[in-house]
Amino acid sequence: MATISCHLLFLNTPRSHPYSHQPHAKPLSHGRPQFQSRIRAKPTSASFIKAQAEAQKEEIVIVGAGIGGLATALSLHRLGLRSLVLEQAESLRTGGTSLTLFKNGWRVLDAIGIGNDLRGQFLEIEGMVVKSEEGRELRSFRFKDEDESQEVRAVERRILLETLANQLPPGVVHFSSKLANIERTENGEIILELVDGTRLFTKILIGCDGIRSSVAKWMGFSEPRYVGHCTFRGLGFYPEGQPFEPKVNYIYGRGLRAGYVPVSRTKVYWFICFNRPSPGPKISDSFVLKNQAKELVKNWPSDLMKIIDLTPDDTVIRTPLVDRWLWPAISPAASDGRAVLVGDAWHPMTPNLGQGACCALEDAVVLARKLANAIKSETESVEGALRSYGTERWPRVFPLTIRANVVGSALQWENPVVCSLRNNLIIPKIVRLGPLLEHTNFECKSL
Repeated sequence: MATISCHLLFLNTPRSHPYSHQPHAKPLSHGRPQFQSRIRAKPTSASFIKAQAEAQKEEIVIVGAGIGGLATALSLHRLGLRSLVLEQAESLRTGGTSLTLFKNGWRVLDAIGIGNDLRGQFLEIEGMVVKSEEGRELRSFRFKDEDESQEVRAVERRILLETLANQLPPGVVHFSSKLANIERTENGEIILELVDGTRLFTKILIGCDGIRSSVAKWMGFSEPRYVGHCTFRGLGFYPEGQPFEPKVNYIYGRGLRAGYVPVSRTKVYWFICFNRPSPGPKISDSFVLKNQAKELVKNWPSDLMKIIDLTPDDTVIRTPLVDRWLWPAISPAASDGRAVLVGDAWHPMTPNLGQGACCALEDAVVLARKLANAIKSETESVEGALRSYGTERWPRVFPLTIRANVVGSALQWENPVVCSLRNNLIIPKIVRLGPLLEHTNFECKSL
């Protein structure tokens, strides 16, 4: 199991930056006063000159040390470019449970050099089984029967983040660095202000700060839309070894579905997705959340209940599912000048296809390559490279966002007649897995 190497304990130490215009730039301060976040427009010429004199200067700043942010930083590092990653939390956000990576995600991890570090820690999933809430098997698939090159593994989010972070040079990630203000200068460069008053002057801003992205909001994006479903998630722990075959197990009910998948020799990821007209109040009491999850499926197959019983209370979470549809000619572009978005900050999608993390990883390598080529080129502009990234990625992520939403909505049907049709005709006789896996065909060369 991966652990964070000792250099992560010293991420706030001063360091010089290979692209800095200040050889002895002031290190980031990390006091923690709180004040209301503000996003401002262009400063006046006088304020620009003052800010330029006071700000620490960086070539590339990434906001957010999640999967997209760390993968982007590592991809740039592999291509010889150093970045600064700002993370508002005090440490890596290793909460959460597990995520499923298909072959497109693994191809990216191989390209950035950490695929084999992770494979040995997680089981390869051979296929999937779909059952009704009474436990009747509706259909089963083997992934390699549909696609010989397919690779599916459920990966602990904590270990993925730690593995990415361990490959970065010391000093790249700065914690307790919450963004307060963004200002664009008259020449298109960007000034960032943190809540502790630290100012950064950067040529390139990459927003990887998740579904509630401050960078996306500044660029004109709307808040993600709640899709009408919430999900409980957890990670069951079997200290003597979990008993399940390496398959994804789905259970479909009326307006309610659940699933579980072995992650490793001792851990099993599970989820329960349920309809709710609004997200409802946030509940932080894990014991309450666990009991609510069990109540939803108390009459379902006993395997699921046992997994939940063996889940530590503090690993159970409940989240509303959201997405954002990037309508052409209506939604803002992925980039605006020298600011650009990656992953959930740009295209949050529901988890019904298992592609949220995979697409964030794809974004990271595509953006890094285009950015590296532009920075090293004497003719190509950074702005043009960022536009090219958005043009290439939009036809990929927009259809996936819609498909994930449609699949989830169909699986959350409540009408008993429709559910009977789904269980007795659509799933057993009509659904084909092959076409549903075509979106995992993403080629990615090593960086």
